[in-house]
Amino acid sequence: MPRIHLHVVVEDLAAGIRFYSLLLGNNPTLEKVDYAEWELESPPVNLDISTRGRVPGLDHVGIQFETDEELAAMQARLETAGCNGLAQPETSCCYERSNKYWVLDPAYISWELFHSL
Repeated sequence: MPRIHLHVVVEDLAAGIRFYSLLLGNNPTLEKVDYAEWELESPPVNLDISTRGRVPGLDHVGIQFETDEELAAMQARLETAGCNGLAQPETSCCYERSNKYWVLDPAYISWELFHSL
């Protein structure tokens, strides 16, 4: 099942980890010096926080797919509708390798559609 992805830039990583661990009822599944990630089944969400952004707040949203076929189908659906984006095959980001497709919504919010390799 695909899961929603949110990336939030925080000023204080430790405070962010405390807050989101409390909110989500789980500790991060991955912690680095500038980054933390939660991958939850219930609710199906992939939440990342980091200190690597431009300004604190919501950096981007997205959908994490279980397969490259699901990602390709979404990319094709968007492109058929004229919503062209940027494909990034086999890229490294956030301490993992992924196939990605980036697209902007009408409010210019960046959407990251990806499958982790």
